[in-house]
Amino acid sequence: MKVYDCRGGPLPEKEVKEIARIIKEGGLIVYPSETVYGIGADIFNESAVKEVFISKNRPFDMPLSVGVSDIEMASSIAEIDDNASKLIKKFMPGPLTIIVRKKSIVPDIVTSNSHKVGIRIPDHPVAIQLIKRTGPIVATSANLHSRPDAVKMEEAKNDLGDAISAYLDGGPCTLGKPSTIVWLMDGEVEIVRQGAITKKQIEDVLRC
Repeated sequence: MKVYDCRGGPLPEKEVKEIARIIKEGGLIVYPSETVYGIGADIFNESAVKEVFISKNRPFDMPLSVGVSDIEMASSIAEIDDNASKLIKKFMPGPLTIIVRKKSIVPDIVTSNSHKVGIRIPDHPVAIQLIKRTGPIVATSANLHSRPDAVKMEEAKNDLGDAISAYLDGGPCTLGKPSTIVWLMDGEVEIVRQGAITKKQIEDVLRC
């Protein structure tokens, strides 16, 4: 287990390569975002994704969200319709997760055999820096299932310990609460979880 200090901003290139290698080799990392700390793993490595569920004691029927760096990466794994595009352009990077139809490239274990996938672009320079290097990664809170979300790296480490290969310490999360989750499918819109972005803000954007 290794701890990387990224409280001063983006990581040096050498450290980005080291962490990206851990992910590509099937390891798990904990990384900062503006909401809460997350567990990262290569979504295309089914063994690594399985380890995410195991490390959190998370039921396998609870889907994992996916972190991407931009709308182009989102489009590579999911169907981005007009509503999704509007929300991405307005609120991402930021505390929003959109649930949209996945593409077949996404392994079923990530979405618990659902045809939908949650997409998030974290508003944190280190998270974006890493995802640009690795491609899409798991974006689930870095805590044991049913335990409080980790807003400091130490809290995640206390919960997850040696199950994680590398911890990225970005200091306290600026928002400290989970993202708003919006379900988008076939023109329908549903607020699944209220977070930092309000229902009214979502509706105002979608009316445009």
